[in-house]
Amino acid sequence: MGRQRGRLTLLEHREQLTDWVQQACNDGASLYRSCAVVGISVHSWYRWRQDGVVSPDQRPLVDRPEPANKLCAAERQAVLALCNSPRFDSVPPSQIVPILADEGRYVASESTMYRVLRAAGLVQHRGRAAKAVRKAKPTSFTATAPNQVWMWDVTWLPSCVKGQYYKLYLFEDLFSRYPVGWEVHEEETGELAADLLQRSVLAQRCVMKPLVLHSDNGAPMKSYTLKAKMEALGITSSFSRPRVSNDNPFAESIFRTLKYWPSWPRKGFTSLDEARQWVKRFIDWYCHAHRHSGIQFVTPAQRHQGLDKILLAKRHLVYQAARTARPERWQGETRNWAWNDAVQLNPDRPITQEKTDNLLAA
Repeated sequence: MGRQRGRLTLLEHREQLTDWVQQACNDGASLYRSCAVVGISVHSWYRWRQDGVVSPDQRPLVDRPEPANKLCAAERQAVLALCNSPRFDSVPPSQIVPILADEGRYVASESTMYRVLRAAGLVQHRGRAAKAVRKAKPTSFTATAPNQVWMWDVTWLPSCVKGQYYKLYLFEDLFSRYPVGWEVHEEETGELAADLLQRSVLAQRCVMKPLVLHSDNGAPMKSYTLKAKMEALGITSSFSRPRVSNDNPFAESIFRTLKYWPSWPRKGFTSLDEARQWVKRFIDWYCHAHRHSGIQFVTPAQRHQGLDKILLAKRHLVYQAARTARPERWQGETRNWAWNDAVQLNPDRPITQEKTDNLLAA
């Protein structure tokens, strides 16, 4: 039996434990060892048996003052009404906060919104974690501006016919997360990927400029047609490690966002044209409305066009004003809205002292 530290012990349990300790002491055992066996301290024994009578735990009866910075009932209801409004009913607080900051409004912090929603039973988490597997070191790239590093992949969109899928080709910029090119086809080939790559490079005006294109090891990615097109456009190829999807995380991330978008057709697309129209609406939303968590909750279009610096500076001023208006609600610095000047693909992880000791021991 473990120590009863920090936990409430019911009165009947206290009486039982003290009776056991008292009986052991009457049989000749020491008080210290008897208390250790039942899992309480000698101090608890004396505190529980004040004046020879076992007393109940007094902690629930203490009148504790509420924090001065606690939200009132009206403010909590305002947060719930905001998060459940038609505008934000499918948007998490991590997206709501920067949207309000762009509008010059501050209602509550992200953690406060989550706390209020959690208390109301409105926070749910879904996730599937896979067991970690030791792999070789991945290739790493750093982007300090748009059109330096692109990632691309193909995902399958289900149709209404069982076993039939439409293929979404998508190229994404590492620095801004902006989809620089996309198309939906019925086939998955290197020729279609090569044509889309050429159109994307021409649209972004980066022909024969230093550009790295990262992908996994699928058949279209390794096709000779795509390889020849990349050489003609002056693009350097980069591939993930075999059977490691985490080496292309940003492409996987946008596909997950796509398939968890609220209007995702659960029964599949009725035609290729419907799939293309739906993806077009998603790309428009993703580029111009979605506040991306990896780029300080600005939209990919704002980041790609270089507008994010001004937006982040304005957010900082909004938070400074909110802190000045209610300083009792801020225990430290305001939220960090600093602009990130570099983004890494598969960054090198720092070697800890423990890892260093293990390597030396080996």
